Order: sequence, then structure tokens, then C-alpha cells
Amino acid sequence: MNFLSSLRLSFGSRKLKNRFAVIALALAAWSPSLVHATVDDALSFAYESALPYYKQGFSIRKDAWGGDLGVREKKAVSSQLFKGNNYWFLMATDVKGATLSVHIYDDNGNLVDAESWQKGRFAGARVSPKATGTFFAIVQILKSPEDRTPWALVYGYK
Repeated sequence: MNFLSSLRLSFGSRKLKNRFAVIALALAAWSPSLVHATVDDALSFAYESALPYYKQGFSIRKDAWGGDLGVREKKAVSSQLFKGNNYWFLMATDVKGATLSVHIYDDNGNLVDAESWQKGRFAGARVSPKATGTFFAIVQILKSPEDRTPWALVYGYK
């Protein structure tokens, strides 16, 4: 291969790289949900919502759950809880205008929230299990300006 041929190849590959970059940018601009909210952002908000409970002596676990849901779509998250402890489950998103819900059920499907609250893109539920066992946090997006809304759930105990 002579010098001129290698020059054309490198120029051609640079041209290909530039075309690829333009296509990638166009796709990112065309799909705002790809560059918008993420589960990591939602997790930051969930930990922020846990701060008042941390100040009340709750140990906030590093365990967390997350994903994205459509409006009115639900997801069950299971957790082993122990009799004698109090637990707060805290859900959040970073999508402005979204409304969330979290409630706790026992393994028989009974609602066991001792209390719950919902404030826009934050929601919480407290449970004090009467027995050790598997419990389910049912998370839901009640409304959102997005088709799919990223969410995160953290919990603490004392």
C-alpha cells in the first residue's frame, strides 16, 4: 500500500467517525428520555428523602431498588423484615410533576402500612412487622409527564 492509499483510508475512516458522531447526536436530541432522568438521579432523591429518618435514628441501608415504570404500572419489591424493628421505605424520582406511591404488604397480600405519605415525586411508608417474614413494597407511578419514569426505593430501620 502506498502513501496516497493510506492517506485516503485514514481520511475515509475519519469521515465515517464524523458521520457516526452526527448520527449519535441526532438520536440523543431526538429522544430526550435518553438524556433526561436516570435511576441514579432518582436514587439521589430517594436518599435525600431518607435524611429526616436518619436524623431520627434510622439506619439507612445501602440496598436500593430502581427502574422505570409507566403511569399506573406497579412493581413489587420483596424484603425480609424482622419483628421488633420499625422500617421506612422511601421512594423518589427526579421527574418534575410525577406523583408516586409506595405501600407495604405481607406475604398474604394484606396492607400493613403503619403510616404512609405522598408528596409529589416522593413517597414513604412505615411498617412495624408483627412477625419476621417476607414483605412486599408495591411501588407505582400515579402520574407523570414522561412515558417511562425512573424511580428508586431505599429503606431504613431501627
